[in-house]
Amino acid sequence: MTHNLRADTVTIKGHHDDEIEAYLALPTDVESGGSMVVIHHMPGYDEATKEIARKFAANGYAALIPNLYFRIAPDASPDDAAAAARNLGGVGDEQLVGDVAGAMAHLTSLPTSNGKVGVIGYCSGGRQSFLSGCRLPFQAVIDCYGAFVAIDPPAESPLKVKGLLGEADNLTAPLLGLFGADDTFPSPEQNEMLAEALKAAGKEFTFRTFEGAGHAFFNVDRPSYRPESAVEGWKDIFTFLERTLA
Repeated sequence: MTHNLRADTVTIKGHHDDEIEAYLALPTDVESGGSMVVIHHMPGYDEATKEIARKFAANGYAALIPNLYFRIAPDASPDDAAAAARNLGGVGDEQLVGDVAGAMAHLTSLPTSNGKVGVIGYCSGGRQSFLSGCRLPFQAVIDCYGAFVAIDPPAESPLKVKGLLGEADNLTAPLLGLFGADDTFPSPEQNEMLAEALKAAGKEFTFRTFEGAGHAFFNVDRPSYRPESAVEGWKDIFTFLERTLA
């Protein structure tokens, strides 16, 4: 079923109650349902990510994207804001979790919320989705090719973050991981490291790796886009959410 929807730019309270910009997509014909925090990739709060939020709304889920770079460059284009964020080493983990917590609170305050919220992220956002799922009480966590979950970034990486295997014991919800077999960050070997950590922690997770796909295979604006893998990935996402957020 495809739902009618409305999408707006809104202001939410993020980390330390800072007011930040966000993009909210709502199904307008759903009386009650689950919702999703969508964490944008390192290239930023861009049109491709907003399209993802609208896809969730079209499938019956309220979706909210916090603009993680709003403090750094509030009036800049997505590319310029992303460049400014890279120059600072990316968004700090504590600020990220605070912003995601604010997005989660905004979603659960909506009159159509059933109280169940999931989180999804892509690229650096995949790592941040996993981190959020270890720090906040989500009902579903989705990691789409999150780089540097299992390992630290190489020295030349602009991201100044750490791997998250030590957080696996704290995962609060079932995890769906969607990866490309041809990716390097994360590589299949790195994903296996994460799987072993989750098994040791007794966590519920499902990983799927798509042959012929590399990094960012969901991204419709990039040469890395792989339509067949993306279509199958979306089927997995909505099957997972039907089980966890309905």
